[in-house]
Amino acid sequence: MSAVLVLEAAALLALAGWFVYSLFTTEAASLGGAVFTAVILAAAGVWLLVLGHFFFRGFRWTRAGALVFQLFAIVLAVPTLQGGVVLIGLLLLLPAAVVLLLLFTRPVLEHTSRISGEPKAF
Repeated sequence: MSAVLVLEAAALLALAGWFVYSLFTTEAASLGGAVFTAVILAAAGVWLLVLGHFFFRGFRWTRAGALVFQLFAIVLAVPTLQGGVVLIGLLLLLPAAVVLLLLFTRPVLEHTSRISGEPKAF
């Protein structure tokens, strides 16, 4: 599951980079809106990298962060699919569905709920 989170983060960071590149190469309809979107995409990408890292280490709190992010992705994917942009909608929906399904499997719950060894609940 960490790999999916990191791939989602890489996609968001690449999209943020594309936004920044397009700011310098084309004229934006709304400069403030484009900068805001680039910052939000970069922040979300960094947040997913953090979640992926700490999930890999077995921290319990990462499940909640991953769940919330995937629900937002689904909220964006459904209207995108309904609007006829099928490829982007599927690129948003499929990884989110995979992560949501994996979040509630026994191996993931055991990995993030260990009680022996080093404490993982922080």
